[in-house]
Amino acid sequence: MKVKYATIIGLLGLAASVAMGTPPLIKMGPNRNATQLQVQLKKIGCLKPKSVKEVGDSNFTIDGAPVDRDFVDFDKYRDYLEPLGVNKIRILTGWAKSEKVKGKVDVAWLDHIVDWCLAHDINPLLELSYGNPIYPGAGGAGLADGIPNTPEGLKEWDRWVDFLANHFKGRVKEWAMWNEPDNKVNNVMINTPDMIAAFNVRSAKILKKHMPDCRLHGLSLATSLPERLEQCIKPMGEDVKLFDTFIYHGYRSNPDGTYDTDAARKAVIAKYAPHAKLRQGENGAPSEFLATLAMSRRPWSELSQAKWDLRRALGDLGHDLESGLFCIVDINYAPPTFEVPFCNRKGYLRLNSRNDIIQVKRAYYAIQNMVSVFNSNLVRVPEKKVSVTDPSVALFEYQTRKGEPLFVFWYKGKVICTSRKGGVRTEYDAVIDNDPENGKPGDSLTTREHIFEWGGRLLENPVWVDLITGWVYEIPAENQIQHADGITFVRIPAYDSPCFVTEREALDLL
Repeated sequence: MKVKYATIIGLLGLAASVAMGTPPLIKMGPNRNATQLQVQLKKIGCLKPKSVKEVGDSNFTIDGAPVDRDFVDFDKYRDYLEPLGVNKIRILTGWAKSEKVKGKVDVAWLDHIVDWCLAHDINPLLELSYGNPIYPGAGGAGLADGIPNTPEGLKEWDRWVDFLANHFKGRVKEWAMWNEPDNKVNNVMINTPDMIAAFNVRSAKILKKHMPDCRLHGLSLATSLPERLEQCIKPMGEDVKLFDTFIYHGYRSNPDGTYDTDAARKAVIAKYAPHAKLRQGENGAPSEFLATLAMSRRPWSELSQAKWDLRRALGDLGHDLESGLFCIVDINYAPPTFEVPFCNRKGYLRLNSRNDIIQVKRAYYAIQNMVSVFNSNLVRVPEKKVSVTDPSVALFEYQTRKGEPLFVFWYKGKVICTSRKGGVRTEYDAVIDNDPENGKPGDSLTTREHIFEWGGRLLENPVWVDLITGWVYEIPAENQIQHADGITFVRIPAYDSPCFVTEREALDLL
């Protein structure tokens, strides 16, 4: 009954704080993201949450959501940014919000966001989205309105980008182009690859004129298809050198499914832009059922959302991809973007209809746990010495700056096997062949024990860590067997959410 009473008291406290207009506090204790997870190991503590200053640099950029169209309120969510520990934020610049009357530009709202972030050691990444309907042919204020496409519209666009570059030089070092220019309307792309390439290049040249050393991220494609990437990069020619990375999105129920085409995307980059890297710019899962938008018409919960977001972020890190976290807060879409108001529940913070923060979701604490460990203090080991026989387990090896090993793993769902029929070798998924839901994170907390082989030394004080809860468990001596070829770890739990093994001394615990 104690658990039930505590739950009731917590809910009453949350309801009272929302009613009084006070946003919910971030929990800091060892049970801040508790689940019913049970493993046959001794719990010895919990990861210490760390602020941006404590974490420093990492591979991740938190998405600031559409402040450009007032679908969210920056001032209502900003105090949750620094404790999250992510030191970079994506913000859309909002031309239509900044110039409502021709010739009168007011970016005080954007200055406020940029200056607040810089004051709190969070680096803004500004994206040049979207257009401005007060100028003919200058695009619209929303996602599906098309890029500027007339001489007058492009002239005014150039003026707007020139203003931004001159205004924010010295403060903003990273810029992205137009969000998802390859989106389709009625199943037809409204911007051709040649148009997208030319538009990216003209915008990049203006930014570089004022800020030669700025870092530019090109394309921001809605899809992750390698062929679309090539269609949009090839027309750039030598101007491809303007860009440091090329962004793709692409949502999948199984976040590990996107890496099937990772090698093909990297081959495109190697062919046309060997100096550049790939960047995943926007991906996230909802915390409940959605009737529309990406990842819709599937069962979701706060737990499965947190699992999905962790797997995508750590999958990107393991594949050497810069990674966007989508997003800090739910999004209250409104007309004309939607005919009726609609809330996209992919945020780490729950909104009400007035854009007030009313709940901190599980994903917030899970990401907070992740960045407290997976930051610039870790270096991935490309030729990993650790292995597991089960092909359904994703596995990556890292090393701390002090030399301590770290192995992170989770169930990715797919088990690719081969068979021969009539002399023809074919591959198939042994779990559920061709099922798009195969590997989608669920609500189960059941773990299975696995055997890991590692060609390294005996760990002095090994621990097993669950990233959802942040709980840290002691691995007993008998679970680590030393032999001539290295170490065998036995009875190591795994499930469809990232966990890792490392030395106790590598972690800061509460």
